[in-house]
Amino acid sequence: MSFEAWSLFALFWAVFVTTPGPNAVNCISNGMSLSFPKAMLGVLAILTQATLFLLLSALGVTALIATSPTGFFVAKIIGAGFLIFLGLRGWRNASKPAPKAERPARHVYLHALAVATINPKSVAGYLAAFSQFVQPGVPIWQQMGVIMPTALVLTALSYTGFTLLGALMGKAALKAVFSTWIRRVLAICFIVYGVLLGASSTPQLENLQ
Repeated sequence: MSFEAWSLFALFWAVFVTTPGPNAVNCISNGMSLSFPKAMLGVLAILTQATLFLLLSALGVTALIATSPTGFFVAKIIGAGFLIFLGLRGWRNASKPAPKAERPARHVYLHALAVATINPKSVAGYLAAFSQFVQPGVPIWQQMGVIMPTALVLTALSYTGFTLLGALMGKAALKAVFSTWIRRVLAICFIVYGVLLGASSTPQLENLQ
C-alpha cells in the first residue's frame, strides 16, 4: 500500500471511528458509571470486534452476508431490537440511583462486544474500507499488515477518548437531576440508532464485484 493510499485510509478510518454511534454512546455510559480501568474493558471489546470484522472482511465473509437480503434483514432487525431495548431500559432506569456494586468485568466486556457487533456502522464501514482502499493486484494479507495496525490504533484512541469524556461528565454530574438528564439523552441515542438500523437498506457492493 502506497503512502498516499495509506493516508486516505487513515483519514477515512479516523472519521469512521470518531463519528458518534452506539459504540461511542456505550463508552460514554461506561465512563460515567464505572471506574476507568473497568470502563476500558468496553474499548477492549470494540477492538476485539474490529479485529474480527477486519479479518472477516479480508476473507470476503462480510460481503457475502451483505449480499444476502434475508440474512441482512434478520441481522438488522435483531440489532435494531437490541438497541431499542437498551434505550428503553436506560430511560426507565435513568432516575434510579446507580447500584452500589459495580457490574462484573465479564458483563462490561460482553455487553460492549454485543453493541459493537450489531453496530449499524460496522458492515457499511468495513465494506467501504475494503471496496475503496484494498488494491486488487496486491496480496490481501500484505495489505492487512498495514490496514489492521492503522485501524486498531485509531479505534483505540477514539473510544478511549469517548470513555474519558464519559468519566469527566460523570465527575461533573454532581446533582441527580443532571445525571438523570445525561442518562436519558444517552438512552434516546440508543433508541434512535436502533430505529435507524431497522430502517437501513442493504449496503451496495458494486465496488466489490
